[in-house]
Amino acid sequence: MADTDFPGDQYDWGRALVRRALPLLLGLLLVGSLGALIYSASNASRDHAQALAEQQSSFEVIALARGFEARMARAEVTLARYVISLDPDTGRLFQDQWRGAASQLKTLGYATRESAWQSGNVAALRYAFIARGKTLNEIGLRTTYDQKMGALARFHQAGKSQDLRRITALLDLVIKAENDRLRERSLAVTLAGDRNEWVGKTSRLVGLAMLVCILFGIWFANTAFRERRTARRLAEVESERADRLEAAVAARTAELSDAYEQLKQESAERAAAQDHLRQMQKMDAVGQLTGGIAHDFNNMLAVVVGGLELAKRKMALKPDEADRHLDNAMEGANRAAALTRRLLAFARSEPLLPSAVDPDALLSGMADLIDRTIGDQISVQFAEGASGWRIFVDQHQMENAILNLCVNARDAMEGRGRLTLATGQTLLSDGEVGECMAGDYVTVSVTDDGCGMAPDVLARVFEPFFTTKPVGKGTGLGLSQIFGFVRQCGGEIRIESTPGHGTGVHLYLPRSTGVQVAVEAETSFARAPVEQPPTRILVVEDDARVLNQTMAALSELGHLPIACDHPGKAAKLLASHGDIGLIISDVLMPDMTGPEMVKALPARFQHLPVLFVTGYTGDGNDSADFAGHQVLRKPYTLMALGQALGQTLSDQNLNGLRRPGTAAAAE
Repeated sequence: MADTDFPGDQYDWGRALVRRALPLLLGLLLVGSLGALIYSASNASRDHAQALAEQQSSFEVIALARGFEARMARAEVTLARYVISLDPDTGRLFQDQWRGAASQLKTLGYATRESAWQSGNVAALRYAFIARGKTLNEIGLRTTYDQKMGALARFHQAGKSQDLRRITALLDLVIKAENDRLRERSLAVTLAGDRNEWVGKTSRLVGLAMLVCILFGIWFANTAFRERRTARRLAEVESERADRLEAAVAARTAELSDAYEQLKQESAERAAAQDHLRQMQKMDAVGQLTGGIAHDFNNMLAVVVGGLELAKRKMALKPDEADRHLDNAMEGANRAAALTRRLLAFARSEPLLPSAVDPDALLSGMADLIDRTIGDQISVQFAEGASGWRIFVDQHQMENAILNLCVNARDAMEGRGRLTLATGQTLLSDGEVGECMAGDYVTVSVTDDGCGMAPDVLARVFEPFFTTKPVGKGTGLGLSQIFGFVRQCGGEIRIESTPGHGTGVHLYLPRSTGVQVAVEAETSFARAPVEQPPTRILVVEDDARVLNQTMAALSELGHLPIACDHPGKAAKLLASHGDIGLIISDVLMPDMTGPEMVKALPARFQHLPVLFVTGYTGDGNDSADFAGHQVLRKPYTLMALGQALGQTLSDQNLNGLRRPGTAAAAE
């Protein structure tokens, strides 16, 4: 009798087929999804890395363009100095700077060699730069052959020439093109990051789906075990395969986590590169600012020279008046020293020295300095209205800002007129003046009755290097520096000017309400020197004039100095003079520095106290090189020298070391 297929048997066979095929289909679907996920993650990571690389390339091109522009500007400023001073060293400096600009342009061309949208701009920039170089070299040749007036005229024409405007326009095109490209690349970075985030979310969903599949496989295995042993073994195989898929998903999740950490590290490196770029731009600005510093130095040197000359005239007949002129000269010298420290502090990202300052007392103390600076044909009026309110600023910086405003007013009045300096109190609401927050403010105003400014000039007064003065009369840096100083103090500056009726500059500075503790000044002139018994002192200094002055100052303080004009002679002089109790050494000297000389001394002299003297602000930061020894900065007064000597010897006594000549000093 033949077998017959009944409908019930066909139904069971269909169910068994579905049970066998369903896990296989689900597994294939998950494996395909996982493969697609891995492929998408790989593409997203590759696209993100490529976008970051292109973005970094755009940053480099922009930095090169800015650097080329800064180098070319410095070269033209140096040429102007050469035309005015006829100094051959300045001419050679111009040639070196111009070659540096050419090298920067070559680097820019290399960086954009694969950028079709930039090649035409860079090529045109190169031709314009060559044309500009010919013009400036012609000016340099005229200056070299003593044709100063012709060179000045040619330089004035070159400042308005078409090639300079073309270079500026081409640089703007290069930077604009890179900025446009940078925006596209930034968008690509964002999109790649979004894709990575999507991949992460999808991975979690796939993991959840895998968990559901595992649970379904377990249920299916239990059902098949009740039916037949063969079905149970099949379910176990499916369960093992599901476990392998889960392990693969876990491994991929770990890889994605590592990729995410790598992306965070790349973002941090990009931020560090941006900070480095800003520091490079700041150092370029330092090179340009040094020309403007000469204006402030000339004002201070005029006070020093004038005070000394007047004191020399009044010394015999009017000693009291001579003392006043000497005090004024000393004040000018102190201001010049403070200006040097601030310039070096700016280059090294160091803070200034703020303190609580009474603006009324500040203006009163500057009365003589302002009178000498602006001349006798200008009447100066003071209106003190701060009434005890103080401001937290760097005093020297504030004085320089007021002095620069007075000089600008003098030039606007052409040496004749009336100048008013006033202080006051005001209560501002939030945003009433610029970005000032609500609170109490002290106003410092400088008002003149000069020529005033037109609206188009008033709109540009804070731009660096913008000036309406003739060539050689101004740098265009004064108001921009004052603007930066006031903003650094948390204040604002407002200018009111009417053509033909004068100008008023108003500074709004926050009132100092708490007890502000200022950083101690680097050079103190107020403390008296500590009384010390006569000491034999070895003075190591390579500059003959500074050596003679230091010897005379030590003798005036009652000590016994011994001169040493080279650090290599120090050990021999110490050996021949057994009663030396202290060493004063310059820091920067030929062949070896002061700290290197002290470290190289024989062991029997290592106990001697050392006082280092330096004229460079940055030296004080390398405290490890000084090994804990005292440091005195130039310029210093007799009082400051005596104070430093007393402090050095006192520290030595506190450390338990004896003077030479005792049993502890002998070896």
